[in-house]
Amino acid sequence: MKNFFQRNTLSAAVFITGASVLIIEIVATRILAPYYGNTIFTVSSVITVILAALSVGYYAGGTLADRHPSYRWFFGIILLSGLGILLFHFVGAIALPLLSLRFSLATGPLVSSAFLFFLPALLLGMLSPYAIKLQIVYHAEAGLRRAEAGFGPAEAGIGNIAGKIFFWSTFGSILGSLLAGFVLIPNFGINQIVVANGIVLFALGFLSLLALGTAKKYLHRLLFSFVIIAVAAGLVRTEPVEGDIVYRREGIYQRITIYDGEYAGRPARFFQQDRNSSGAMFLDSEDPRDLAYEYSKYYALYKIFTPNVRDAVIIGGGASSMLKAILVELPDASFDVVEIEPSLFELARKYFRVPDSPRIRTYAEDGRRFLRDTEKSYDMIFSDVASSLFSIPAHFATQEFFELAKSKLNEGGLFIVNMIGDLAREQPSLILSEIRTFQSIFPNSYFFGVESPEEIKPQNIILVGHKSNTKIDVAALLSRGHPDPALRSFGDKLIDTGRLELSRYPVLTDNFSPTEYFAAKALTHFAGFERAFRFAPKKE
Repeated sequence: MKNFFQRNTLSAAVFITGASVLIIEIVATRILAPYYGNTIFTVSSVITVILAALSVGYYAGGTLADRHPSYRWFFGIILLSGLGILLFHFVGAIALPLLSLRFSLATGPLVSSAFLFFLPALLLGMLSPYAIKLQIVYHAEAGLRRAEAGFGPAEAGIGNIAGKIFFWSTFGSILGSLLAGFVLIPNFGINQIVVANGIVLFALGFLSLLALGTAKKYLHRLLFSFVIIAVAAGLVRTEPVEGDIVYRREGIYQRITIYDGEYAGRPARFFQQDRNSSGAMFLDSEDPRDLAYEYSKYYALYKIFTPNVRDAVIIGGGASSMLKAILVELPDASFDVVEIEPSLFELARKYFRVPDSPRIRTYAEDGRRFLRDTEKSYDMIFSDVASSLFSIPAHFATQEFFELAKSKLNEGGLFIVNMIGDLAREQPSLILSEIRTFQSIFPNSYFFGVESPEEIKPQNIILVGHKSNTKIDVAALLSRGHPDPALRSFGDKLIDTGRLELSRYPVLTDNFSPTEYFAAKALTHFAGFERAFRFAPKKE
């Protein structure tokens, strides 16, 4: 039995554990995203912690292998790594809400990653040098037997052995990466993936130790501990929401949750991606123009800039609140809806009363790529994309994107962008850099603070660009009393950009667009607001 393990199982073991490392690394970002956002800080922190853990594991594994070159130790480490994954998954469900309140969006992912993923990754990192040592010992013993039998020396040298072990380990990591991204996350919940990963590693270690004849009384105790931890980990619930869950599933990019609750004292249904509330609908109204979130009402600006809209595109479909309203108001217009998360179209129809209309065409792809590839031009483009909390995807915040959008507008066309940020005069400022960048492409532009143009706390900011040389006195027009009550209220929300000293803030380009860093810096000025915002069931 021992010779069987020596000849056949080490390569298979490092293949499986190599796959496990990459599954953990990819899933880790999804575990942290509901608390810290799916930002560059989260991704960078996870990669840093996993690499640091593997580095320490390589060192520790090599040292331990020299002292205890034993298959029982090797498979015991695999067994412990499986237990560790399950244990820390259970602990993480308790610790992450607390850690996210203590640490910022910039430092929190690093601290949480180190707390949750360092030890399991360290144990898995120990296995490659351990496997190399065991193979060296095996071939050395085989060489002695060959010499005693009058044959030549063993064929495999140290370089050959190390190369094979790292080949199978890395090949396993490649497969694990593809498996996580293309199979597991699109089809299974994060809890199931993590628990299954831990179970596979525990089973590999446990069954191998059993085959090696390890004392059954110790294994029985470990098996009992495993069952307790596995059951606890399997019962882990995702973060709570303030309402009754209607739908919850992992999307391709973020966790999707639809739940019912209250908003403004009325029954409402909310659409949430990770911690971002991306849309809502009042349940006590059949009128699609009875919009829950104030920012979504700003689509109505087309009435004063481009009243004869025939073709429009909405980038970032979400719950499609604006789409429903404008469908009613513009019965002859056609709409392209671009959403990178492919399941959202069907969810919007099923849970948010979006009609199945021939005037709506849906595209499951990146919004900027869609604009680049389409040959159409539009009377209105509405961009409402977000990555995490206040952050906007970097490629939707640059001069090049705004220039692309302008090139797809018909003369007299309207470009509306929804963002979240603050108007504080701190440096750096995502919103003030965005306003300056937007003005560099749209000289005829207007900006609205949905809560107040004087409010320095984070709020929805609406950027409006009109592809026309005719400047409109929006404040005067709206103050005279527009027949649309929503438009009348917009006049008080107009931001006076002349008071913002925009020259102090950099223009964002594809070469320089640190949107997540700017958003994180802004949140440090409003730490209390950040904590409240993460758990608030609303967008503004």
